[in-house]
Amino acid sequence: MAGATERRKKVTIRGLQKKMREGEQIVQMAIYDYRSAVIADRLGIDILCVSDTGGMILFGHKSTVTVTFDEVMMMSKAIDRGSEAGLRMVDMPYWSFHVSPEQAVENAGRFVHEANAEVMKCEGNINHVRNIEAIIKAGIPVQGHIGITPMRMPQLGGFFAQGKTADRAKELVEDARAMVDAGCFSIMTEVTSQEVTEYLAQTLPVPVISLGGGQGGHGVHIITSDLMHLYEEHTPRHSKVYTDLIPIMEDVFTRYRDEVRDKVYPGAEHSVFMSEDEAKKFAKDMQWDWKLEQLEKKKR
Repeated sequence: MAGATERRKKVTIRGLQKKMREGEQIVQMAIYDYRSAVIADRLGIDILCVSDTGGMILFGHKSTVTVTFDEVMMMSKAIDRGSEAGLRMVDMPYWSFHVSPEQAVENAGRFVHEANAEVMKCEGNINHVRNIEAIIKAGIPVQGHIGITPMRMPQLGGFFAQGKTADRAKELVEDARAMVDAGCFSIMTEVTSQEVTEYLAQTLPVPVISLGGGQGGHGVHIITSDLMHLYEEHTPRHSKVYTDLIPIMEDVFTRYRDEVRDKVYPGAEHSVFMSEDEAKKFAKDMQWDWKLEQLEKKKR
């Protein structure tokens, strides 16, 4: 892991393949804002993924389906400003690559041109391969995303683990193989059975990244807000809460609120005062019935 002052080597697809061959785990995170990008990049995160889940965390969407292209673009630009070495990935939002190959290429190209993105992530299955392949043939690398695909799961009856039966597992394998055949440089398995992740990692020629797909992959993806419990509405089973920031934020907000109400904050140490001569002059010029003792009291 790079130190705080050490300049990291730029992460590339070729470098990720090297890690896969050497058995070094790839670390991928969903990052939505500038400050998180700065920290993640500084600490050696390999792939910074601008996930459409950020629309739920930052903007209050109830699902990723309603997160807009412009909102993802806004997040993508922030991550570009906050990162240098990490590979910048954009999770293409709902209906941004689904209509046609031409639409897919146009929108992926916009993320590259306007937000300096380096690779895309496209969730789906074998039915989306044609459009994904068009993006890749246009020269933009893509990570394929199989398993739970948040854009479609609400319409399919809710979120539930994928690949728990042999038949469903084989379908997921077919989806992954089709995406690799189309040119995807990596596959992400979201909440699939561990067996699916392990099998793909052992048989595919590209890195397999697990998001709730257990161990056995070449790396792991996590949603940043899940690590800190910032999405109170739901904590996924596969996500580990390393620090619960909600009680910390509540404590800070409560103390601030109370000090303002009690006129404790801001104190003299947080305030700026005129010199005694200037204060007197100002009071005289404004014909302000103001007593210098009040100022002196505040200063003390």
